[in-house]
Amino acid sequence: MGAARMGIGAAVLPYTHTDDLFIDGAWVKADGSARTLVTNPATEDVWGSVPHASAADLDRAVSAARRAFAGTGWRDLAPSARAVYLLRLADEVEKRAEAISHTNTWENGSPVAETSRAASNAAAIFRYYASLAPYMETPDIRRFPDGSAETVVRQDPVGVCALIAPWNFPINLVVAKLAPALMAGCTVVIKPASPTPLSLRQIVDAVVAAGIPPGVVNVVTGPGSFGDALVRHPQVDKVAFTGSTPVGRSIAAACGELLRPVTLELGGKSSALVLPDVDLVEMSKVLIRTCMRNTGQTCYISTRILAPRERYGELVDMVTATVQAAALGDPMNPTTVFGPVATATQRESVAGYIRSGIADGARVTTGGDVPSGFDRGFYLTPTVFADVTPGMRIAQEEIFGPVLSILKYTTVDEAVELANNTGFGLGGTVFSADTDAAFALAARMDTGSIGLNFFASNHAAPFAGRNNSGLGVEFGREGLHAYLKPQSVHRAIRN
Repeated sequence: MGAARMGIGAAVLPYTHTDDLFIDGAWVKADGSARTLVTNPATEDVWGSVPHASAADLDRAVSAARRAFAGTGWRDLAPSARAVYLLRLADEVEKRAEAISHTNTWENGSPVAETSRAASNAAAIFRYYASLAPYMETPDIRRFPDGSAETVVRQDPVGVCALIAPWNFPINLVVAKLAPALMAGCTVVIKPASPTPLSLRQIVDAVVAAGIPPGVVNVVTGPGSFGDALVRHPQVDKVAFTGSTPVGRSIAAACGELLRPVTLELGGKSSALVLPDVDLVEMSKVLIRTCMRNTGQTCYISTRILAPRERYGELVDMVTATVQAAALGDPMNPTTVFGPVATATQRESVAGYIRSGIADGARVTTGGDVPSGFDRGFYLTPTVFADVTPGMRIAQEEIFGPVLSILKYTTVDEAVELANNTGFGLGGTVFSADTDAAFALAARMDTGSIGLNFFASNHAAPFAGRNNSGLGVEFGREGLHAYLKPQSVHRAIRN
């Protein structure tokens, strides 16, 4: 491991080129010689690397998790005892906020205005799940319908869990899985995404500082194919994955074959349904966060705006002006709103969608090109398309970049139909001055989460995709139960 202070913003990066994996409570040298290079998306400089774990490394990690689960008794601790560890872990994560932020930004280009919140958000997730200890320790006793007996419903931890993370939010989308898994009494093997393997090491440091026993948390690195080996490992009891829908389908197929429980948080193509009474000034204040968060690289954002015909022109003007006014540039600058996209491959994919939209006849109101003044880095000018029709690729497929599509509707029924016609069902927003009307309309939209005049995740509420957006639930008590398996114990009622 190494430390570096590199360039813009005096970024302090505790890890750069590493040779080790975190297995059984210690950093151990990987067997394999192959490596993944880590590239700064803002400069295209290679600044770090991690080893590819071998099959033997994977066996060691999973075996360590198995021993910690069954042998040293992580699962046997009372929930209140595990909660103490999670609270310590939350404190330790917050101590590493700057290092987490800077490393995250240098890995995937997310602006520090975004990554500076990663540690506090992760800590809040750990604290929320720690708060569920009383809920877990409250007896769940259910009477037989005829009153002759009763059932004690116990909740046992699932076992060893494989947690496979994406590159867009490499801290919080791991912690969304790690926190409930630990609280449930499970042990884990984590595989970070190939472009973002280093910021997670700050979480590992926090795990060690919090005193979590060896083997409870393990981290291995490698290419996408290595993730398949982890999913299929015979000692893994559950898989949790966040990423693209095609990869999620492959993981689901493997888990179905193995009868292995799986949680999948996948892609989205969410809509912001704008009602005619909308206050456009208020909508402009939350537009970027709701529709283009993290340079458009967020699964639930409302990248399709459904605008009423009678206000279409003024809404297009507002969206265009708001996007144009948001700063594009160095992600280490706290005022930057749009940074580069995460990888060269992602830049080409997003550029392909922009070309497709133009070819299909959509009207570019801003963007549509590579910005001037950026000789290096995976930058694209944030792009707004007007006159988009429902059959266009840009209206149907997840782009995962700084691109918005604005569609026109005549009636609210037509708008609801448009919102539900993509095959996805992850997020969504309704904008209206009448919150009661917006609330009623939300019930007609086939999506797992929806916001009224804004969108944000609530750690205490379930986050679940419908249709092509996933299987299972994260967050809330429901997210905890994803790492538990019930046992019903029937007994006669004592007189």
